Amino acid sequence: MKKFMNDPETFIEDSLKGFALAHADICDVTLNPSVVTRKSLRREKVGLVSGGGSGHEPMHSGFVGKGMLDAACPGQIFTSPTPDQMMEAARLVDTGAGVLFIVKNYSGDRMNFEMAAEMSENKVAMVVVDDDVAVEDSTHTTGRRGVAGTVIVEKLVGSLAESGANLEACVAFAERITGSIASMGVAFSSCTVPAAGRPTFQLADDEMEFGVGIHGEPGRRREKIAPTDEIVAMLLDSICEELKPSSGSEVLLLVNGLGSTPLSELYLVMNSASKWLNRREVAVARSLVGDYTTALEMAGISLTLCKLDEEMKIHWDAPVHTAALRW
Repeated sequence: MKKFMNDPETFIEDSLKGFALAHADICDVTLNPSVVTRKSLRREKVGLVSGGGSGHEPMHSGFVGKGMLDAACPGQIFTSPTPDQMMEAARLVDTGAGVLFIVKNYSGDRMNFEMAAEMSENKVAMVVVDDDVAVEDSTHTTGRRGVAGTVIVEKLVGSLAESGANLEACVAFAERITGSIASMGVAFSSCTVPAAGRPTFQLADDEMEFGVGIHGEPGRRREKIAPTDEIVAMLLDSICEELKPSSGSEVLLLVNGLGSTPLSELYLVMNSASKWLNRREVAVARSLVGDYTTALEMAGISLTLCKLDEEMKIHWDAPVHTAALRW
């Protein structure tokens, strides 16, 4: 294992300290418990809080800032944050309009966020993102996993909250978005958790894991590596089987890198996906390409489609200023 680190035990703390130094104009970082908060909070604005295991950067800390999250709770690598982190985040960002927890569908995340919501003295609501159509159950969760589609939920609801919407409106919008999103990923290699010191799984040089999870969970099946057009077609077949976008509809396409896929390859995937959708008369009205929900240094990609309506387009286009997403 070759990684830049001092000690596996202090890996996350050292990384968070560096994040705080790099983005001191946007975020504050507290430790014990670890919480990343937006630098300047607005009174009477719904506070948006998300979080999960580290190793998926820039998710979630990289999305704290204007027009997106107000706080993020980073756990240890691929490990849920703790309820005390979530309760502290809710306390820090509640400016009078309540708090919305945006939670990826993993057993530990759901259990701890639910516990924090029950114990919190703040008014807290929760929405669960379960966009991964690869499998119904995994070693980390019951039901579909929450993956890169969470970025879209955080951006769209972040904009709505920024506009002054109340907690009930933010919950309803988030639930509508989660019903309009589907994702699936594929990996060419595994990743190595620092504390483990060895790859999570093994693939032969000519193999790919189709439907892989962002913690290295098994996918639908193992395949021989194929041309990108064919890989993209397999992913989009499964995604569109779930979403069923109609001819003439508009979508947001997120081409997400899992950690070590070059940007040139991500743009190649973007081209393949656009061609596939155009042949089916589904318009790519908005797109995002890059590393947004990673799995440490895993080589691979995920595709996410979100069926757009006019309100979603307005909130996607709205200004955002975070460490990892800004326009």
